[in-house]
Amino acid sequence: MNAAKRHEIFTRLRAHNPEPTTELHWSTPFELLAAVLLSAQATDVGVNKATARLFPVANTPQAIIDLGIDALKDHIKTIGLFNTKAENLMKTCHLLVQQHGGDVPRTRPELEALPGVGRKTANVILNTAFGQPTIAVDTHIFRVSNRTGIAKGKNVIEVEERLMRHVPKEFRQDAHHWLILHGRYTCVARKPRCGSCVIEDLCEFKEKVDL
Repeated sequence: MNAAKRHEIFTRLRAHNPEPTTELHWSTPFELLAAVLLSAQATDVGVNKATARLFPVANTPQAIIDLGIDALKDHIKTIGLFNTKAENLMKTCHLLVQQHGGDVPRTRPELEALPGVGRKTANVILNTAFGQPTIAVDTHIFRVSNRTGIAKGKNVIEVEERLMRHVPKEFRQDAHHWLILHGRYTCVARKPRCGSCVIEDLCEFKEKVDL
């Protein structure tokens, strides 16, 4: 795919959704971090229901520590893998209090040192909470990037590196959100909704589905 086509793809995605953002509910960097930690193998809708119970009671690292692990598990028990997620969140809260004064760090190495935080989660926090032009590659973005030809790669690191190299600078801040929403609602896994796609004529997917 050439640069002109990529530019037009993101121009259309921006026109379709000028101010994209995460569908997770959050109001502080820590709330976003907690929500993303809880979101692995869970839907944003499910996470939002759990955090709607948790955050009014405890929405800072110290408040979650004070809440205790059993009560934390009780608040998030509707989410899959809640036991492991609660343990990781609690460990993260202790590290944030002990090493960062209760604040969420703003660098990738510091974020990835937190329990349960990998590269994708760190990229989400850096981009969405702190406005850095990172691109977190999840299953949706991996699929859309490869299927459309925007940035092909054999693994998420390859796709991330190619997106960072090929997405025009003016679109980089919001590219993560445009691609994930496109993959979640239009370029879906089993049967992409090509007929309702705003970039169908630019996409290089050879097996387009007419609807």
